[in-house]
Amino acid sequence: MQIILLFGLVGVAYTAYLILRILFAPLRNVPGPFLARFTNVWYLFQVHTGHVERKNCELHETYGKYNLLEGPVVRYGPSRYSFNSPEAIKTIYGHSTQFAKSSFYDAFMVPGVWNVFTERNIKFHASLRREFQATYTMSNLVNFEPYVDQCARLFDQRLHEVSVAGVTIDIGHWLQCYALDVISQITFAERLGTLESGDDIGGVMKALEDSFYYASTVGIYGEVHPHLFAVVSFLDRLGVGGKGKGLGYVIKVAQEKINAYKAKPAAIYEETQDGSEEFVSKFMKQNATNPERFTTNHILNGCAMNIAAGSDTTGISLSAVLYYLLKNPGCMDKLREEIITFRNDGKLSESPTYKQSQDMPYLQAVLKEALRLHPAVGQPLERVVPEGGATIAGKYFAQGTIVGVNCWAAHRNKAVWGQDADEFKPDRWLTKDADKLSAMNRNWIPFGAGSRTCLGRHISMLEMCKLVPRIIRDFDFELADGLEADWKTVAYWFVKPSNFRVRVRIRSTVP
Repeated sequence: MQIILLFGLVGVAYTAYLILRILFAPLRNVPGPFLARFTNVWYLFQVHTGHVERKNCELHETYGKYNLLEGPVVRYGPSRYSFNSPEAIKTIYGHSTQFAKSSFYDAFMVPGVWNVFTERNIKFHASLRREFQATYTMSNLVNFEPYVDQCARLFDQRLHEVSVAGVTIDIGHWLQCYALDVISQITFAERLGTLESGDDIGGVMKALEDSFYYASTVGIYGEVHPHLFAVVSFLDRLGVGGKGKGLGYVIKVAQEKINAYKAKPAAIYEETQDGSEEFVSKFMKQNATNPERFTTNHILNGCAMNIAAGSDTTGISLSAVLYYLLKNPGCMDKLREEIITFRNDGKLSESPTYKQSQDMPYLQAVLKEALRLHPAVGQPLERVVPEGGATIAGKYFAQGTIVGVNCWAAHRNKAVWGQDADEFKPDRWLTKDADKLSAMNRNWIPFGAGSRTCLGRHISMLEMCKLVPRIIRDFDFELADGLEADWKTVAYWFVKPSNFRVRVRIRSTVP
């Protein structure tokens, strides 16, 4: 009886503490779901449902309608706040910012094994990034075009076969196959083989899906990750839950590829005449030049992160481009007209080059608009308010508070994008208003912002710029469920299409 009474008193005391904290908290007026004031369980549930990006947008839309002062910031946890305003992007992610990543990102790493994406120490991250950055510049990546062309030709062949067979396909899966084989080719000088078979070779895609579900949910309680990861890894070794679970498996695959690469003849380390040289070769040369500065861990993490981050993002983005073009036939016609005109004028090769794509204004507008409406990441990019606190969107946030911008919400802010922010309108990027265009570019953040901008963004854009004009020129696509049906997506960190089915037909007559 006394134990029951003791637990009851503790419960009452804790409840009173929560109520008092809410009543007197400096940020008590920041709106948000009632449950989110008390616990992160509300956020966990939204992530688990697979549609957190929609809910985040709804929060800003709902509270922004009724209170313009509070609309730019909403609560999604007891100490978690989401923003959608330009000033918040600049304050939180600016190049001189001292806002470090939150513990949410710990769940994207194998405990004790650093990587550039998850590193939370600002100074150490800057030093790591410097070691990798030169390899990821666009001037360097254009040398990989022959590798991308190989995969594009294979993808083209698969589409021809599908057209002849007259079947529908999950184009989202095939676009990820393309992206995965490209990143494998430019990293290890060999494809995984997904384009040849259409299968998830070695279970890499499944491992990535597992890791993103794990990280997007467990990251909310980042402190439990080291312990839970140990349990999951132990169960995997026992064969419980299937083969190839999580990021640890992807790192294992990367190490095997590196070992196989090292076993090849020494001649492979020499650059080819076209200047292309796979990432693993470049990394190994850096290691040979300065093994203490660029260690074998740098080689492994660089290669593993290419695979981990380089297929889902590009596959999702390509799917978004195709989906929005199919939902907006007028835009598809306009893009195809530009592509055919460039081809007829001799400005577009059979295998389009990156340089040629940069001279195609409507193509570039389509790519930017698709990534605006469907950025790959669907959760807030969390940061921690530094020592001394910070004022964001007119409110003071104490140090240690978690703040972040969700690209989905920022990309739908009507103050930036206009009342048609929810609509797919590539022409908005062709405006002659220099100030408006500059504002849109500053607030277009599908690859992140500031010093933590995605290292691989140029690889993704290279793949899209080369593939999109090729397949729109050569094939007709049709949504299998009809023009009126919306596609289904699932958001576990990345907002990924689910069974995005289309019919494909070879364009028999090209003007």
